Amino acid sequence: MNAGTLYIVAAPSGAGKTSLVKSLVETTPDVVVSVSHTTRPHRPGERDGVHYHFVSPDAFARMIAEDAFLEQAQVFGHRYGTSRAAVMSQLQAGRDVVLEIDWQGARQVRALWPDSTTIFILPPSRKALRERLAGRGQDGPEIIEQRMAAALDELSHYAEFDYLVVNDQFAVALDALRAIVIAQRQRRVAQLERQRDLLRSLLS
Repeated sequence: MNAGTLYIVAAPSGAGKTSLVKSLVETTPDVVVSVSHTTRPHRPGERDGVHYHFVSPDAFARMIAEDAFLEQAQVFGHRYGTSRAAVMSQLQAGRDVVLEIDWQGARQVRALWPDSTTIFILPPSRKALRERLAGRGQDGPEIIEQRMAAALDELSHYAEFDYLVVNDQFAVALDALRAIVIAQRQRRVAQLERQRDLLRSLLS
């Protein structure tokens, strides 16, 4: 079976990355999102194995020692990592796999997987970004300022990505994401295996 494409989607916190990727997966066949491992606690409504694989710091350290991660990073005092085996299994089954990771993780994956397709989600303005961070209602002013500073740092790495998608109008941004996936599937290298019988019949 034709191998899928590995997508890296990064964004500053508050840019709407998670909602966009969720809708992309729901509306585009054979696209799955990789479920990361993390040492941070559950948030309300999160389920183990669905939103994250929640593991202890000791378990995470063992996975690092076993070279089990395609990438891993520390963010706000907690560790996050992408299982190498899980990603490989999905790609080999012909599915496109989306990694929702930060610029640190993206840099690690690109070094190992230079053919990956990288996408950066931009907020429409700094004001909108701050409003989205404050609108979550989960954090106090000090935490919001810390997240805003981290978001601006993340934004500074936009030039390392293949595509930039501005999330001003959600539906337009989602269409842009889907257009990238659809276009990638039409590349000659992707179509050679998928359309092998058609090409053979056309040229025989």
